[in-house]
Order: sequence, then structure tokens, then C-alpha cells
Amino acid sequence: GDILDDYLRTDGVWILTRNKQFYKTNNEKECAEKCEAERNLTCRAFLFTRKKLECLTLAENAKMTVMFTSTDTVLYEKRIYLMQCKRGIGTDYRGTEARTQRGIPCQKWAEKVPHKPNYTPEKHPSAGLEENYCRNPDGDESGPWCYTTDPAMRFDYCDIPECEDQCMQCNGEDYHGEVSRTESGLECQRWDAQEPHMHGFTQKHYPEKDLKMNYCRNPDGELRPWCFTTSPNKRWEYCNIPRCSTRPPVSSLDSQCLSGKGEDYRGRIAITESGNACQHWNTQFPHKHGWIPDRYPCKGLEENYCRNPNGEKKPWCYTTTSSIRWEYCTIPPCDRTEQGIAGMDNVPVQVPLPEECYRGKGQSYRGTTSVTASGKKCQAWNSMFPHRHIKTPDRFPDADLRDSYCRNPDGDSSPWCFTTDPNTIWEYCNLKRCDDHTQE
Repeated sequence: GDILDDYLRTDGVWILTRNKQFYKTNNEKECAEKCEAERNLTCRAFLFTRKKLECLTLAENAKMTVMFTSTDTVLYEKRIYLMQCKRGIGTDYRGTEARTQRGIPCQKWAEKVPHKPNYTPEKHPSAGLEENYCRNPDGDESGPWCYTTDPAMRFDYCDIPECEDQCMQCNGEDYHGEVSRTESGLECQRWDAQEPHMHGFTQKHYPEKDLKMNYCRNPDGELRPWCFTTSPNKRWEYCNIPRCSTRPPVSSLDSQCLSGKGEDYRGRIAITESGNACQHWNTQFPHKHGWIPDRYPCKGLEENYCRNPNGEKKPWCYTTTSSIRWEYCTIPPCDRTEQGIAGMDNVPVQVPLPEECYRGKGQSYRGTTSVTASGKKCQAWNSMFPHRHIKTPDRFPDADLRDSYCRNPDGDSSPWCFTTDPNTIWEYCNLKRCDDHTQE
């Protein structure tokens, strides 16, 4: 890859730094090479001025000093020194954690008291043994460590979280790593390319989804990150991103009462507002569904507690009554103001029911399937790319045309969608008709 891929670029800024080296270079790449080869200091960043073609290698980055605007300058910071997490066993960890997992301050690597170190900056100049920061100079399988300031404990390991760019939390919606091959080994197509597959997943349409290079991403709530492939015969495929071994931090927002739509509700109410008992999320009887706890580990789908995994107006559950598929639950509000808002009749309710089948022509289908019968991904209803159309949420306000979910706004024979394949305007969706009787 490009040498500059290892740096975070910020245009139009300058940072105040004392420890620096000046060079004349023709471009940013040459300046990056100077930073990589720097021996006078630990190069954490460099500044490049376009007009003067000046290159400054720096011992500090923006986290360590003052930053101010400078129109003709570009700041490149080494990503490795911005990370406060470890990849694998953390031999390249260069963060600033300086306490052990027990909270004991670390001894400086250059000091000999209270412990005489085997690993020193002189003996291991490329191991990043600065100050008293946790490091892994010997490739210890248990990760970064340090000598401690406790005379009774020579060394101890540090509690450094795993980088989520090497593994995924939840369903990988926040995965920002650089895996760019699918699970069968196919190379990913760049998101800004339209060959061999044309599609609507572009930075312009999804600016917050980090669709850069050809890295695997999950912009549409799939089970895990995926990409379009460079093989003309395979439109898209999932990527093999391991799940992080550490659990995501428990949100302090996990609530025992109803706040907003109740997506953070983690209480133990398991009965619907009409008094029906809730079906366990990990069972498929009496109602088949796609909200399987193993597939959605961060949605709180334990036991048969009321939850809101899909942005309903409030928590709900499938019922143990075969004739009633699902119902809302009555959750006590966190305060009366929110109860008043939640109870207003004029609040529009977005209801994507997690059904895997449709009844009749499917005009009432509110599930979250967004794949056609031939496996093509659906185009978002509010997008005009690759297909311009008039089936917009504004024109069909009652049809729940949200995201790219399959719907039937015009009374067709079954739910359908526009596709992200420019050669196929629309297709019916990969859905079955529900049996009106109990689903077995």
C-alpha cells in the first residue's frame, strides 16, 4: 500500500513543537520516507508546506501539543501513535497507558529503581520504550506490560483494549479496519468504483459509514461486514472479521425504564400491554423470526424480556399466543415528560417489524429484509442512484419506505425493491408468504 496510508492527514493546520528536523522534499511521500528513516527523534508526525516544499519531522503529534491553522500546510500523524488499543499481542502498541492491570504505576524503562530492567531503550531502540508506557518488547503472548514501581512486584501486564479495526463488536456496524478480502478470498471492489458492479453505496450517499478504499464495511445493518467483489461472477460477499474477545463496554445508558424509543431498555418486563406472555428470543415457536440472540449480540435479547432491537416506537416482543405474532410492552417511563411525548397521537411511528414472511400482497410487510430473490442488494428508497424513481417516502408516507427494506407501496403482487445493480431496475424480494395458521 501507499506509505501515506499509515498516517492521518489534516489539511491547513500547524502544531507547535520544539523537537523537529527540517528537510527539503518534493512531495508528501518523500517527507513520509524521511519520517520513517528519522534517527534524531521518534517521528510521530510530519508537516509539509506545499509552496516552499518544506518537510518537518516531529517528535510530537496533535494529542501532545497545541494546534493552530496554517493555510498552506498539511499535517500527517502516524496512526500507530494515535491508537490507544492493541492489535494482536500488541508488539506495535505505542499508546500512553502507564499503569498495570492492578493500577500500579509503571517504572520508567530508562530507570534502574526499584527494578533493574532487562529491556531498555538502548538495547531495544525500535521497541518504543519511552517514559513508563506499557509496551511488549519481547513479544509476550499476554500483551503489553511494564516493570512496576512496587518493589514487591517486578513486572505486570497492562489492561489495553483490543483495536476494533482488527475485530468487530456487535454486528460490525462500527468496524473501521482494513480487511479487504471476502471470506472466500475474493478481493473487494473499491467503494468509489462502479466496476465490475455498479451500486449506490458511495461516500456521498452514506457519508457517515466510512466507505473508503475497498475495506469491508457494514453500512446497511447486515449480520457482519461485507463488500462488493472484483469478480464479475460474485456481486457481494461477507468478510471474515473475527469477533472481539473483549465484550463491548457496557453502556451506562442501559435503562430499566422507558427513555425515548426504549432501544437501551434492559429491564425484565416480559409481558405485553394486553397481558400476553412474551416468547423467548432464542426460540422459533410459536413464531418464526430473525432476531436470534447469537446474531445480534448487542441488542440485549436475553430470555423473553421486552426489547426494541429495530427502532420501533417502543419495546415489544413476540407473544406465546399463536394468533398474535407480536405486541408492544408497557414500560414505566423514566420521567413524565417523555411519557407525554411517547403518548402523543400525532407522533409518526416507524414500524419495521422483524418478520421473515408477508401476508396477502405484502402491503403490510414491515420486516428488514433488503435482498432480492436473485440475491441483489436493495437501493435505498430515498436514493436516486443507480435508478431514478418516484416511489419516495414523501409520496408514499404510509408505506414505511425506510432505508432499503423490501416494501410494496404500489399494490404489486408481493414486496419488492429497486436494486443497486444498474442493469436491474427492480426485483421482487427474497420473502415467503406467511402461513395464516400457526407457524411450525
